[in-house]
Amino acid sequence: MASENCTVVTEFILLGLTDRAELKIMFFVLFLVVYAITLLGNLGMILLICITPKLHTPMYFFLSCLSFVDACYSSVIAPKMLINFLVVREAISFSACIIQHLFFGVLVTTEGFLLSVMAYDRYVAIVNPLLYMVSMSKGKCTMLVIGSVIGGTINSLTHTLSLYKLSFCGPNIVGHFFCDIPSLLILSCSDTSMNEFLLLIFSGVIAIGTLLIVVISYLFIALAILRIRSTSGRQKAFSTCASHLTAVTIFYGTLSFNYIQPSSQYSVEQEKVVS
Repeated sequence: MASENCTVVTEFILLGLTDRAELKIMFFVLFLVVYAITLLGNLGMILLICITPKLHTPMYFFLSCLSFVDACYSSVIAPKMLINFLVVREAISFSACIIQHLFFGVLVTTEGFLLSVMAYDRYVAIVNPLLYMVSMSKGKCTMLVIGSVIGGTINSLTHTLSLYKLSFCGPNIVGHFFCDIPSLLILSCSDTSMNEFLLLIFSGVIAIGTLLIVVISYLFIALAILRIRSTSGRQKAFSTCASHLTAVTIFYGTLSFNYIQPSSQYSVEQEKVVS
């Protein structure tokens, strides 16, 4: 850590979800089951897509990438949270906290980009079906995924590096079960106005930009579906979008609540519930 930071804090204490021993055991079992189901479900989805030739289409390629991101996303947070349910002192080193935040930022931003890419994929498939295989070639799909990861990495590095430059010389108790940036900014004894500005601008621009792509894509999709005369055709077109719309609603609803709000309105307890 840079000497000019004058950092005294070398570790953080994660408060987690509860400090009651009997509830910790219950939460450990509950979240272990949820984590196992999440991990097996996503890995199973990836395996199924890989071994089923008829699923080798752009839509399922993006779905497998999203499943991989979800599996990694869960694995960044869940293992440490599960360990903390079993120990008395729920500590995490400063370096581990920074690394956790870095990967969390990469994955959550990549997921946002992938959701917008999947909306565009559905737009092309439903609005311009004759051009679908040309417009969504294997090379283009791969580049869209790579671009999503690069975008997520740049966004996360921006926040992580600005966080690393802050001084933490006082309280070290994080009111959360993982190293989330708003919770860490509260503990800093440095001026965090630039960090809050970057968080609002980067997260806001990315969230609004990707959400606009989703909204515009689905407006055109809705118009195209309304032009389909057969009821079965409409149902089939809508069924390919329903699960994606659910994922989009949950993702952007959580994101807007947790990050795109002034620090004066930030509530750790509310964010823990939403997270």
